[in-house]
Amino acid sequence: MKNNWFALVVAFGAVSSPLPAQQTDVMVAVNRFVDGYNKSDAKMLAAACSDQTSIIDEFPPHEWHGMGACLTWMKDYDIDAKKNGITDGAVVLGKPSHVDVTGDRAYVVIPSNYTYKQRGAAMKEVGSAFTFALHKDPSGWRIVGWSWAKK
Repeated sequence: MKNNWFALVVAFGAVSSPLPAQQTDVMVAVNRFVDGYNKSDAKMLAAACSDQTSIIDEFPPHEWHGMGACLTWMKDYDIDAKKNGITDGAVVLGKPSHVDVTGDRAYVVIPSNYTYKQRGAAMKEVGSAFTFALHKDPSGWRIVGWSWAKK
């Protein structure tokens, strides 16, 4: 019985403990990107991205890459949202499934929910996933690629 109790305490500690510092630093860039999106702040969003970024998302043209891709994506998102009557878009990140850091590279997978209004009606995408690839440069962690997978 003591061994089972000990295993339970160790397992709970592993689940509830905060991320190691290196992983926390990676998540700063991810959270900056999502906060920028949620606040419609293109500068904040772009500051989280590398100059060269690759993106895959659910709306046309579905992929963006190269210089300024994050800003181009945001511009295209705004155009698509206006065309489809989408307002008040917000992403809520869940607990990361993966925050894998190897040297100056990182891979992050986060269950996410997206809420918005379409022509005034509340809509949501629940159980989607955000996946990020990041690189650490002299200014810190920056996103070099991301994708959104709608459930």
